[in-house]
Amino acid sequence: MSTPSSTVDRYLEAIYCISFEGDVVRPGHLATWLSVSPPSVSDTVHRLRRDGWIEVRHDRSIVLTPEGLSVASNLIRRHRILERWLTDGLHLDWAAADEEAEKLSSSISDQLIDRIDESLGRPRTCPHGNLIPGRDAPYGELLALVSVVAGRGVIVRRISEVAEHEARDFLAKLAQHGIGEGTVVSLEDASSPDGDVHVAIGDQTFVMSRREASLVWVEDLK
Repeated sequence: MSTPSSTVDRYLEAIYCISFEGDVVRPGHLATWLSVSPPSVSDTVHRLRRDGWIEVRHDRSIVLTPEGLSVASNLIRRHRILERWLTDGLHLDWAAADEEAEKLSSSISDQLIDRIDESLGRPRTCPHGNLIPGRDAPYGELLALVSVVAGRGVIVRRISEVAEHEARDFLAKLAQHGIGEGTVVSLEDASSPDGDVHVAIGDQTFVMSRREASLVWVEDLK
C-alpha cells in the first residue's frame, strides 16, 4: 500500500459518502461530486485500484477495500468532529464550518482531534446529523422528507451529505429558515409529482423542490 495523498483522500471520502447515502458509486458520479473531468476520474480510479484502495466491479461500480474504508472512515471522523467543534464551540454557520474543517483536517494531529472530541462529549453526529464513523445513531429509522404524508409531524434528523457538495445554496436556505437537526416540521402540500414541497415550521412555510426534500431525512415524532 502506498501512502494516501490529498487526491486519494478526496476520492476515498467521496466514495464513502456516496455509498453511505445508499447510492452506487460510479465514475460519472465521482466526476460530479468532485467537480473534475471524466478523464481525470478514470486516471485516478485506475491508480486507486492499482494501489489497493478500491475495487472496480464488472458493472463499473466502485467499492472501498478494507484499507480504503479504514482511511476514509478516519478522514470523515476528523472532518465531522471539526465541523461539530466549529459550529457548537465557535458558532460558525454550516457552510463556513465545512470549508474550515476541510482546511484544518490535514493539519491537526490525531491527539488534538481526540481532545476536541472529548471536550465536545464525543458527539455521535456532525452538525447535519450525519454519523461520525464508529458511533451509534442517535435516532431510529429515517425517511426522506419528500415521502412524508401531508399533515404528519416529523423531526429533522439528518441533512444528506449530498447537499454539502451538490446543493450548498439549499444548506444556506435551511439555515435561514431555522431548519436543522432537531427541528419539527410537517408537509403542507406534496400533491404534484414534479412540483414544489411546502414545509411548515411553526407558523412559517418553506418551499423546496422535491429534489431538495429528498435530501432531508426525518423521524416520526415519539
